[in-house]
Amino acid sequence: MTTPWGELALSRFPEDPRDRLRAWDASDEYLLRYLADQDVPLSGTVVVVGDRWGALVTALAAHRPVQITDSYLTQEATRANLVKAGVETGAVRLLTTQDPPPGRVDVLLVRVPKSLALLEDQLLRLAPAVHEGTVVVGTGMVKEIHTSTLRLFERILGPTRTSLAERKARLIFCTPQPSPRPAAHPWPYSYELPDGVGLVSGRTVVNHAGVFCADRLDIGTRFFLQHLPTSSGGPRVVDLGCGNGVVGTAMALADPAAEVLFVDESFQAVASAEATFKANGVPGRAEFRVGDGLAGVPAGSVDLVLNNPPFHSHQATTDSTAWRMFTGAWHALRPGGELWVIGNRHLGYHLKLRRLFGNSQLVASDPKFVVLKAVRK
Repeated sequence: MTTPWGELALSRFPEDPRDRLRAWDASDEYLLRYLADQDVPLSGTVVVVGDRWGALVTALAAHRPVQITDSYLTQEATRANLVKAGVETGAVRLLTTQDPPPGRVDVLLVRVPKSLALLEDQLLRLAPAVHEGTVVVGTGMVKEIHTSTLRLFERILGPTRTSLAERKARLIFCTPQPSPRPAAHPWPYSYELPDGVGLVSGRTVVNHAGVFCADRLDIGTRFFLQHLPTSSGGPRVVDLGCGNGVVGTAMALADPAAEVLFVDESFQAVASAEATFKANGVPGRAEFRVGDGLAGVPAGSVDLVLNNPPFHSHQATTDSTAWRMFTGAWHALRPGGELWVIGNRHLGYHLKLRRLFGNSQLVASDPKFVVLKAVRK
């Protein structure tokens, strides 16, 4: 990536030489050019929210910024990119969206996230630390910035306008006007599950901002809940890419003797899964882990993996995450252990499972979704 301060070699995490997706885009470059061209003072506490792969904080490392992210993969990419740039990791303070934010923010740089709810949550959490002298600049691709995005900045922080578009990217300029009364914070959000979804029918789901379908049960998960295995098949179950944890909670209810590992790369998701599990007083043991899929889980230590893999990485459509999840499940499962997957019919997951496991069985299907089972030989 070319920056006003030189060239940076950046990569996503985990690094894959076959992956052609870059670790930055035109909106990152636009923001950095603006900061340099306008000689924006980067003194005091500089906070960067939503940095996708650490491109912004790596470029601004000399100013010792604070990064706030919901993504474990972003944190790992940031650490790796700082090392590549010859910067000590300690030059950038890495926080998650679940950590208390800095008490004072002098420069706030926001990479607009895909989730409007996550943007709302983070602006509300940071608003008490913003003062009238705070420089607030957002950035994103044109297709990511909507009228609702600008209204959110304006409602929480102050008057907002946008720049002209450059290379399909746009900047957001906000003039903070701190309110004497803090705005009401709607997150986390809870609701009761509908009937017809097995043992979790009528149970409470807790969602932190940014979790997929945070205000309702999505149709894919509903279908999966209707076709889960009746037994865990052993003591160790994994809800892989757990989201709000409703699938793992359902298995814990079905088999109180099972130990369920809830894992996701989103800090918001794992916090939601833990809150959902605890809100329902589920018997049995559970572990909640933020990480890169099943990395670090001992080989042959798992009896059942349940998985609803994403097929997007931010705005890019890709099956690389699903393939890593399937591969991780193959390594973690004991012989005879099972991977259960739900996905859209058109994604062709059965082909990937046959290639990896040597088998794939159709458990259930409807016009949109399939539930597949693969057995570790």
